[in-house]
Amino acid sequence: MRVLIVEDEPALAGAVRDGLRLAAIAADTAGDGHVALEMLDINAYDVAVLDRDIPGPSGDAIAQAIVASGSGLPILMLTAADRLDDKASGFELGADDYLTKPFEMRELILRIRALARRSPRSTPPVHELAGIRLDPFRREVYRDGRYVALTRKQFAVLQVLVEAGGGVISAEELLERAWDENADPFTNAVRITVSSLRKRLGEPWVILTVPGVGYRIGTDSAPGEDEETMAEDEETMAEDATLPGRTGNA
Repeated sequence: MRVLIVEDEPALAGAVRDGLRLAAIAADTAGDGHVALEMLDINAYDVAVLDRDIPGPSGDAIAQAIVASGSGLPILMLTAADRLDDKASGFELGADDYLTKPFEMRELILRIRALARRSPRSTPPVHELAGIRLDPFRREVYRDGRYVALTRKQFAVLQVLVEAGGGVISAEELLERAWDENADPFTNAVRITVSSLRKRLGEPWVILTVPGVGYRIGTDSAPGEDEETMAEDEETMAEDATLPGRTGNA
């Protein structure tokens, strides 16, 4: 899941961003309305969290632009105004939910997940594919009935792959959907994360490499996929062994 936070108070925006990342939710921040509109044009988000009182186009104007676009992007208004009239006007502008400051991070996370779940673009809350059962709201993964403990990034990558229903996801799309905008487009983080994720899930490998295209979930490997998957893992292990502080037996 990827969220856009539109908030002009840097400390609050950073705290919200970090809190969402701890919950395995990729988050970008925009400090004014102009930047927010640009980011909405460039990136695909699952939820927009808008402060109403920001420089440039206001949060209200951004909400109107989102509604006018027909994207169906869920909107959560985040503001210090707690009067009923303020809330009513926010809902009339197209907000799907409203949270007043100060707030608990846990409540914000629960509301964001609920909005994403109700979004017409979202898939069922629990996904099952190729022996994998993934619950994004409980952050639980099982492989053939066995619980699998994953890091936040491993979980985010697996969620994107499982939600694709066996379709191929490119490394570029994984980087866009499971990382935030600060990710280096030339990094090998995707390959390293996929390799470590395979090991956590165990054999037989269920994340397959489609040569020259990307990754998919499946047990019906096509010719060349198993070989490419094994070669990629061996190459990743060799690279990892050369990192500072690592040895070939680490």
